[in-house]
Amino acid sequence: MATVNTRRKRRLRRTSTAVALLAASVTAALAASCTGQHGPADDGRGALKTPTPRQSAAVRPVLAVKIDNAPAARPQTGLDAADVVYAEQVEGGLSRLMAVFATTLPPAVGPVRSARESDLELLRQFDNPTLAFSGAQHKLLPLIDQAPLNPEPPAKATDAYFRGTGKPAPHNLYLRPDRLMHAAPGPDALTTGFRYGAAPAGGKAETTRTIHYPAAGFTFTWSPDLHRYLVAMDGTPTVTTDGKRVAPATVVVQYVKMHKSAFHDVLGNNTPYTETVGSGKASVLRDGRVYDVDWRRGKATDGTDFTTKDGKPVNFAKGQVWVVLAAAS
Repeated sequence: MATVNTRRKRRLRRTSTAVALLAASVTAALAASCTGQHGPADDGRGALKTPTPRQSAAVRPVLAVKIDNAPAARPQTGLDAADVVYAEQVEGGLSRLMAVFATTLPPAVGPVRSARESDLELLRQFDNPTLAFSGAQHKLLPLIDQAPLNPEPPAKATDAYFRGTGKPAPHNLYLRPDRLMHAAPGPDALTTGFRYGAAPAGGKAETTRTIHYPAAGFTFTWSPDLHRYLVAMDGTPTVTTDGKRVAPATVVVQYVKMHKSAFHDVLGNNTPYTETVGSGKASVLRDGRVYDVDWRRGKATDGTDFTTKDGKPVNFAKGQVWVVLAAAS
């Protein structure tokens, strides 16, 4: 079975030029809500924008969008079209999402919110990804500028963003993806290391899993009819603005190290740093069963490998994947 890992080997044979620099400033109202912090040695922040490996000239980068997940921001737009959705803990124990688009570009995505320093490490697994975000804490902006990605905040791509009328600011900023890229890059751009195919042996039946952050919660409930997991956040079913239930085929609860950062939000809440390079435990939910597995990401430019206790790769079900980054005990 072809895997994303083989595509990663191919991309090491080719190079591309660096992407454009981040705009030097963003609107103060957008930047005020953002924070950042110091991470591990190979977290992607110090990599200068020199030419980086690419799969081929025909493969374009993914689009990653930071999406607001405060209750006032729901329902979100375009979330059901993402190939991968990462859930991460932010200040005050709340949550935020990063949606990664490769196979489909919806007409609109949002609400778009600010970037975090952890995002730079997470995004190193992709080749020069385009990052759509609404701003960042001012000390984080130089780190974004150095990272091997294509930053597209509103100050740089003014025609790609618009303010909606259904929610109050700052929960009403939306992105038109086709203003940043003419077409979806395709599945070859998903260099996460994820494998898709038949379920591994073993596992145990589990139809519902809830993951708690200090001030947020995610529940995934298996639907035999849809053959998908129905998402609920903070006890409320997750739907998009057009009424579609968000229903991934695979859910990964990845237990990671989190530590305090050097930065805080405007209320004084510390921004946690989430380490996605390293190794640890994870739970993979697919087909109404749960598999307790190991994860490993050797360096920032690698994808993440998920393996059974005997070292065999774990396949995901074909379709959208949610990865909930939870604190390891």
